[in-house]
Amino acid sequence: MPEPVAKEPIIRCTEVVKRFGDQTVLKGVSFDVYEGEIMVIMGASGSGKSTMLRTMIGTHTLDGGSVELFGQSVCGLKEEDLNAVRKKFGILFQSGALYNSMTLAENVALPIQEHTDLDQEIIDIQVKIKLELVGLREHANKYPAQISGGMKKRAGLARALALDPKILFYDEPSAGLDPVTSAEIDQLILALTKQLGVTSVVVTHEMDSAFTIADRMAMLDQGTMLCVKDRDWFEQLRDSSIQEAQTMDEDRQLVRQFLRGDPDGPLSERRDDSGYEKDLFGMTTDRVTRTPSVEPTRG
Repeated sequence: MPEPVAKEPIIRCTEVVKRFGDQTVLKGVSFDVYEGEIMVIMGASGSGKSTMLRTMIGTHTLDGGSVELFGQSVCGLKEEDLNAVRKKFGILFQSGALYNSMTLAENVALPIQEHTDLDQEIIDIQVKIKLELVGLREHANKYPAQISGGMKKRAGLARALALDPKILFYDEPSAGLDPVTSAEIDQLILALTKQLGVTSVVVTHEMDSAFTIADRMAMLDQGTMLCVKDRDWFEQLRDSSIQEAQTMDEDRQLVRQFLRGDPDGPLSERRDDSGYEKDLFGMTTDRVTRTPSVEPTRG
């Protein structure tokens, strides 16, 4: 019986380093993303997850390591060559990043007009298809100011789909949305991944969303990659008992605390050791009483 063929990653990040001045934000981060999967990159604020996304799409130059998309290194590419790679992926920015002076249809049409030679009639058909995919075809002639935050996210997603990308990058897709709208965005991500066969990379710290959509999950902490595992591994860690947690190393305890939203653990201890109270008041103060976290609302 022949040996199974190893899958080649569609994205490969190897020992990625990124600095801003004297601050090193990414400290040798490595992981792969495979075709057709949803990879969730998570971590506390300041962990480096948004910087990681921007290095993956070529917005930030690297100070070390490499990023490969579709088997091609994006490091050091000329702008013309980098733009050719960028046509193969789409990005949903946290704000939606729509042009306020354009209708939703015009926003979606823009990348098609800029990067193809299609006739306007064909472009109009493509725009209707993309807006229908996200449930906004009937709102094509509205301006961003006339729609809700959730609709702006969906319109931004339609624009990200305009050039039929192989990869979709999402920067905090649930940020600023109410729970119902957030759940709708999650289901849209799942549906598009299944229907279109795209590979999705989602940066988020919303655990309900992460556990709903992820095939695999990656945990960043202070610019280092703590672990990259299947969702089941993270679910087992999240649901582990206090007694089990006491036998874990500090990294696993930290990940568990983040997943559960617990008030006590390595993350909070790190903040307590930062000397904030002494710096603020000139003296050590008792911590504010911490209450237990709530259970996840979605599985």
